[in-house]
Amino acid sequence: MPSESDETAGWSAQKLYGEAKDAMNSRAWDKAIKYLEKLEARYPYGRYAQQAQLDVAYAHWKNSERASAIAAADRFIKLYPNHTNVDYAYYLKGLANFNENSGLLSILDNPDMSERDSKGTREAFEAFKELVTRFPDSKYTEDARARMRYLVNALAQYEVYVARYYMKRRAFVAAANRAQFAVQNYPQALALEEAVFIMVKAYDALGMTELRDAADRVMRKNFPQSRYLTGKGGRDVSWWKLWDPDW
Repeated sequence: MPSESDETAGWSAQKLYGEAKDAMNSRAWDKAIKYLEKLEARYPYGRYAQQAQLDVAYAHWKNSERASAIAAADRFIKLYPNHTNVDYAYYLKGLANFNENSGLLSILDNPDMSERDSKGTREAFEAFKELVTRFPDSKYTEDARARMRYLVNALAQYEVYVARYYMKRRAFVAAANRAQFAVQNYPQALALEEAVFIMVKAYDALGMTELRDAADRVMRKNFPQSRYLTGKGGRDVSWWKLWDPDW
């Protein structure tokens, strides 16, 4: 129950929701969250309660509170899986992870690539994928698809960057594994050309000639105009030996 000093004491669900919307329109996210949470607590079964849960997820997202935004979106999805606006909950969940993990692309910020975590980016992709799969006609689907394409390229580039990091430190097994992961999991990504190149270089350094030659065939078949093939010395059988490891 609200205390006597609580300005919202005695407010109806309609007034709480109206004040919350006014706060959101003014970008006063903390105030909006306070009103929405009071609304949920006092009127959990009223007609405003469901919308309040979505709005509080949005307000947390706009207030840069990723974990709270995702928790609110997940709660809505669990409680109202058949709600007409559940597509928006998936979209918000994806956005919260998408924005939080844009730092994944600023990979130069952390010199130790082995310690970076792409978990949030993957979760953003999965949320958008769920939206696109379950709600192909949603008004959010087109944007979700575009963000998925972006995320696939970002995740692949991340794996390639990590592989390149390992190559420079002569950790060839780790480099080959990260590059192979990119090839297997993001076959349409823009970074695949470099991933295959790293596989060739790593397997050659390890003396694994069969795997090296297999990766070489993939390179020649899929990237016949690659700068790695034509940029230094033409199409020599040992073209990979012509590339400096600090490419």
